Amino acid sequence: MSKIRIFSLGGLNENGKNLYVVEVDKDIFVFDAGLKYDNDRSLGIDYIIPKFDYLVKNRKRIKGIFLTHGHESHIGAIPDIMDVLGGVDIYGTKLTLDIVKSDLSPDKQNSKHLIELKPHQKREFGKNSLFPISVTHSIPGAVCYVLYTPDGAIVYTGDFVFDATMTGLYKTDIGKLAYVGKQGVLCLMAESMYAEREGHTSPHNRVSSFIKEVFNKNENRIIVTILAAHFYRIQEIFDELQNTHRKVVIMGKKLQDTIYQAIESHYLNINPKIIGDLSNLNDKNVVVLVSDEKEKPFNNLERIIKGYDKYITLKETDTIFITEPAYEGIEKRLAVIMDDIAIAGCEAIVLSSKKHLLHHASREDLMLMMNLMNPKYYFPVKGEYRLQYANATIASDLGMNPKNILLKQNGDVVEFVRGKLNEKCFDHIEVDEVLIDGKSQGDIGSLVLKDREMLGENGIVIVCCTLDKQSKQIVGGPEILTRGFIYAKDNQELLEETKELAREVIDESIEPNSRRVDYTQIKNGVREKLGKFFYQKTESKPMVITVIQEV
Repeated sequence: MSKIRIFSLGGLNENGKNLYVVEVDKDIFVFDAGLKYDNDRSLGIDYIIPKFDYLVKNRKRIKGIFLTHGHESHIGAIPDIMDVLGGVDIYGTKLTLDIVKSDLSPDKQNSKHLIELKPHQKREFGKNSLFPISVTHSIPGAVCYVLYTPDGAIVYTGDFVFDATMTGLYKTDIGKLAYVGKQGVLCLMAESMYAEREGHTSPHNRVSSFIKEVFNKNENRIIVTILAAHFYRIQEIFDELQNTHRKVVIMGKKLQDTIYQAIESHYLNINPKIIGDLSNLNDKNVVVLVSDEKEKPFNNLERIIKGYDKYITLKETDTIFITEPAYEGIEKRLAVIMDDIAIAGCEAIVLSSKKHLLHHASREDLMLMMNLMNPKYYFPVKGEYRLQYANATIASDLGMNPKNILLKQNGDVVEFVRGKLNEKCFDHIEVDEVLIDGKSQGDIGSLVLKDREMLGENGIVIVCCTLDKQSKQIVGGPEILTRGFIYAKDNQELLEETKELAREVIDESIEPNSRRVDYTQIKNGVREKLGKFFYQKTESKPMVITVIQEV
């Protein structure tokens, strides 16, 4: 008999940053390690990852990090986690690890700690074992994980749909899922992204007929935006192009590398003859593929629309085809993009988020998974809290005891002792976010973010003053420089008052005949006095920086 603890360091009550921890006695199993992007007010932040303090503290107990598939929300934190955890083994299918390697520095790409898993081959970890099962998602190599423990199985689904038309690399092994369910599932952890949507996701995840219609109705150049990691959508596009006389031009090295490597590894079935080059870019009936990464939605398309792209200049005869339905958080930006396309005189076509869905489980898919697994306890994961709640409601509608449905937030611990829920456990693991800016290592910190917010809202005022090294008297300045606060030429009177106030504070802070000046006192005094003055005059609070030097 074991003590099992389950909690999340990210992924609950949010979209992205998925990282789930299952502890079986002293052994720790980590499922996924993703990132999320701040689309609203990034303030220079490139992406956000979970804080790994708990994993660092318990590094020796970690048996491995197990990745379900190759999307950034599930693998995006791996480069950062490898920096802090060092020799922890990372498991995934071949394509998932290939995508991980593309984000790693060359010295880490051949790491012995990147271990390939094959679906339906069990891995032993002492008294526990792990069994990956193929599931259907928009990328090949997606798996769910079954962690066998002495008290029953813990199942983490990752992202999935049930779609009988998806075969080969995309096929769900329903037989294996049913077999696991018959053996006894202690806890099922299933995604919540589409828990509010009625019915099955299929066939709304397939848009071949819509793509065919777009290609047939538009004779001129079509610029198509795609997500590089959504292999199924890329395959749909190329399948429809096979029946036309159009050439395809793939823009961007990352997208080119992704598609060519996928063709070579047989993840995409594409005739290379239909792929053109830059010489075909202005052909009348060419199709141009542009990557549309989630970290900067429509960034590449926006550059083309504004005329900043090195190779593509928009024509009024062009058609812009956005091949992914808008997900939550980017609707506003999509509306702006659609306006810009209209101003450019081009036609825009976008998939409806009501009619066309991504490869996530809707209500009926979740019901089917629960029926196959027949879990004793149900733990909705991945999604905002209202979606987790909708997921929990599905389990309740299927007759599950409400006490066995576990609605939690990041850091909340679920504990099972001898296969039963410990209702008296209210443990909480400290969780936080790490904000990553560019290639900087580690969290830039909330104070830096606050400074950026202040600079963006109110600007900056710099007070420069020069003192005599011997007498400590003012020999130059104070001079006032402003950026993003006021227009200097129209506010000379305000600037003169600012100079006088700054001079008063500096003079008051320098004692007569003193050989030492307390520069910290001067800086604090200037900031406090000018801060109150600026708010009184302008109702703004710019950042005030004082620079004092001696000559």
